[in-house]
Amino acid sequence: MSNVEKEPAAVRCGAADETGGTPRTEVLTPRAVPLGGPRAMTVRRTLPQRSRSLIGAWCFADHYGPDDVAETGGMVVPPHPHTGLQTVSWLFSGEIEHRDSLGSHAFVRPGELNLMTGGHGISHSEVSTAATTLLHGVQLWVALPDEHRHTGSAFQHHVPAAVRVDGAEIRVFLGSLAGETSPVPTFTPLLGAEILLEPGAVVSLAVDPAFEHGLLVDHGDVRLGDTRLRPAELGYHSPGTRTLTLTNDSPDTARTVLLGGPPFGEDLLMWWNFVGRTNEDIVRAREDWTNGTRFGEVTGYDGARLPAPELPNVPLKPRGRPH
Repeated sequence: MSNVEKEPAAVRCGAADETGGTPRTEVLTPRAVPLGGPRAMTVRRTLPQRSRSLIGAWCFADHYGPDDVAETGGMVVPPHPHTGLQTVSWLFSGEIEHRDSLGSHAFVRPGELNLMTGGHGISHSEVSTAATTLLHGVQLWVALPDEHRHTGSAFQHHVPAAVRVDGAEIRVFLGSLAGETSPVPTFTPLLGAEILLEPGAVVSLAVDPAFEHGLLVDHGDVRLGDTRLRPAELGYHSPGTRTLTLTNDSPDTARTVLLGGPPFGEDLLMWWNFVGRTNEDIVRAREDWTNGTRFGEVTGYDGARLPAPELPNVPLKPRGRPH
């Protein structure tokens, strides 16, 4: 998904210093971001923000729906570029048609991972299908480490099996959890999993103590340890623990998404759909997209590609660093 804000802010991202002290949990609340147009669907963005811009290499998290596409018009994102990152598409309901400049033509469906590597440069379009009535899911970005951020573009699809652990059903789409390991390779250690919690369930999961974790609540009355999270909030847990305990205090099944990874050891600069290291990286990427170079072309999409926003008249500066 494109970041289609008309005036996207530059964000300097870097790992927080969580190497010492007692592991702690903080609550990140989302901000609403309309994707454009009079019937725009609105996403809830929890990453990046001023207080925390990264969880491991996870650098962007949009949570949307359930949206009645008869009212919102669904998702229609024209061809747009990405560089220096990977996109992770994960749906709870609905269906999205994906086309990219590699020639990939695929569908994003509930419980199925679509991972696209931007690397040096890729472009793609995303359109909800005519069969979709309710559109509901998350769109996530992963920052590539400096040594791999110019890697070749790629597209991967994976359908993880559902695993039962006590009162939870878990689908591990990246990394390892609950004895399951995704076969999809990543450029840094990562964890990504959807976790459904039965009413009243208390589930303890063994995790890597070197990881920081974020638990995004889609719906339900959920606690991460002793910290209560409301729907659309993300509970951040710093490194240093070997077990995460999730509790569903609601009378219905709760849905969550667990993200994790070791603190990202590099600073990076994000603007629009680009992840770089310097102002010059971003300027060059925008020029290449505007000039029709580097990012290739998406065939099969009926319409014009998405134009890049105007850069500010001054060099991009960080909007703030994480704690």
